[in-house]
Amino acid sequence: MMPPDFSQTYFQLFGLPAAYSIDAVRLDAAYRKIQSQVHPDRFAATPESERRRSMQWATFANEAYQTLKKPLSRARYLVKLNGIDTEEETNTAMPGDFLMQQMDWREAVAEAKQGIDGAALARLADELGRERKHLHAGMATLLDEQHAYGKAATVVRKLRFLEKLQEEIDDALEAIES
Repeated sequence: MMPPDFSQTYFQLFGLPAAYSIDAVRLDAAYRKIQSQVHPDRFAATPESERRRSMQWATFANEAYQTLKKPLSRARYLVKLNGIDTEEETNTAMPGDFLMQQMDWREAVAEAKQGIDGAALARLADELGRERKHLHAGMATLLDEQHAYGKAATVVRKLRFLEKLQEEIDDALEAIES
């Protein structure tokens, strides 16, 4: 087994172009091929150093696959590869219109939770789904065509907010159902 080359990007590992829009079938096939070669079960009867190396390879491949498989984490990774920190935990600066929309959504979620209104929560979830789909479509343009990584970092932060709000809605819907 070759020693793991952790200096390669996740895209290089799977033989994919470094892009937001990827061929998911090709990613899956490349991942399965690598896993079939490096899975620790294949090295159970080998020396400790070989088992350790297979575990490192498998871990690297798993991390790479999970990152590239999900559009938001793939966008985050591409932005990072191009020297931009998305600052999701520290940068709350957003365009004014998005901040206003955030406040409206938060207020609507709070009202629906307080009123135990599952239908309102479902409508909000649908609205957030449409907004996420719109932002992901724009992400492809920003990253693959314009290479506007700074703007893409802002969209990553927007998507992260929408993801967290969706989790809050899902939790509220689950609480209503139980």
